[in-house]
Amino acid sequence: MRKLTYLLPVFLLFAACSTDVKEEIVEAEEAPPALIEEYGFLLNDFNVIRDTIRPGDTFGAILDANGVTQDKIFEVATKFQDSFDVRRIVVGKPYVLLNSKDSLNRTQVFIYEKNKVDYAVVDFRDSISSFNSKKPVNFVEKSASGVITSSLYQTMEDNDLSPYMSERLANIYAWTINFFAIQPGDRFRVIYTEKYINDTIPAGLDEIKAAYFEHKGKPLYAFNFVGDTVNQIPDFYDEKADNLRRAFLKAPVRFSRISSRYNLKRRIKYYGYKLRPHKGTDFAANIGTPILATADGTVTKSERRGGNGNYVKIRHNSTYETQYLHMKSRNVRVGDFVRQGDVIGWVGMTGNTGGPHVCYRFWKNGRQVDPFKQDLPASKPLSEDLQPEYFEFIAPLKEKLDCISY
Repeated sequence: MRKLTYLLPVFLLFAACSTDVKEEIVEAEEAPPALIEEYGFLLNDFNVIRDTIRPGDTFGAILDANGVTQDKIFEVATKFQDSFDVRRIVVGKPYVLLNSKDSLNRTQVFIYEKNKVDYAVVDFRDSISSFNSKKPVNFVEKSASGVITSSLYQTMEDNDLSPYMSERLANIYAWTINFFAIQPGDRFRVIYTEKYINDTIPAGLDEIKAAYFEHKGKPLYAFNFVGDTVNQIPDFYDEKADNLRRAFLKAPVRFSRISSRYNLKRRIKYYGYKLRPHKGTDFAANIGTPILATADGTVTKSERRGGNGNYVKIRHNSTYETQYLHMKSRNVRVGDFVRQGDVIGWVGMTGNTGGPHVCYRFWKNGRQVDPFKQDLPASKPLSEDLQPEYFEFIAPLKEKLDCISY
């Protein structure tokens, strides 16, 4: 760093009667630089290089260009895959090199930012070490509301809210609201926490604490509460302590639309208006859209056959089975146990289909039925011994929700 010298004119008056004025040059002491600490390192001790992973970059090439020997690069690549897999660096992600303050300018520490909060460190000083860490994060409680105009995504954008809010709300209400059928005038209110780095840098949505969604005039409350005290797993319950979860999701794809409903009296012009019953429900979606298992179960079919194209069939219990047709590709095998919401394949156009969609078929006691007309079982409500604590917990949240204006 170039040293700054300040020339301060100092006028000295001498006791003699001389009227001459002499100027003396005094060198002021430079103030020490401010200490900068980041990622747990004092950056003042290094030459700091900040960059992003570019197309064609590799961990080895970056470090080789900064004086790290090939044997050290190889050691990191083979020894520390659990903490930092050098093969998984992503184009566009930031990284920081802390180089030595000498003529070699050799990298001593490599820092890779996985996201805004999480980062990996490879320390080449002394014996090589690697570890993962997080930036200090604060959580700020916020509230928001909106009235649906066209879609949930558009409403979030119009209200300057995170697009991830749409996905979170869709997950919370996946068992009770058909988000492909929400209507203009539906509205929501939400209390959530947002993450901030160093109190000022937004780091994304943290969690939804409470929500209210009014769909077709029906109010639906949701409160985040740990009902599983053994595994400490939170879930969402309504104002009566009933779990919002149901045994089956409303749809096997998110943010889609029904292009053809279950209809045993369907007649098609192309076939001369002959009776051609449609025993499934078609959900139109773009090719490649993830298809989700609507409930826990075991895969009994995963194959490509005739008009079904690529399809998967799941047995959930002795009563219910579901089937998912026309997949681009499948993600499960016969015998796999899948959880509700697991991706079992992707939307395609295989088999007899005029456009990209998934045909969702629903069996009850061996007979195909309309899933939207079934009284499907709900999850168990919150245990009675936890309900007093729950009602006390949600009282202030409900009051806050009800006071949020649109």
